[in-house]
Amino acid sequence: MKARILVSFKDSVLDPQGQAVRNALHTLGYEPIRDVRQGKVFDLELGGISRTEAERLLPEVAAKVLANVVIEKYTWQILED
Repeated sequence: MKARILVSFKDSVLDPQGQAVRNALHTLGYEPIRDVRQGKVFDLELGGISRTEAERLLPEVAAKVLANVVIEKYTWQILED
């Protein structure tokens, strides 16, 4: 089973790297881009567990290990069974 966890700053937290990318895009002529938020992607391969177990495990791993929940938010999805 394959899963993906996306971690990014909460909307209320300043994202300096996203701002730097946005500024670079503006310099290159991409003025319509108003905001950029950067994040992290974690692709996981799971074995030996059911979909129900994965649905319990993924948010736990995201909250306890992959994201700093004080300043970051996360989403997860199962890509393949």
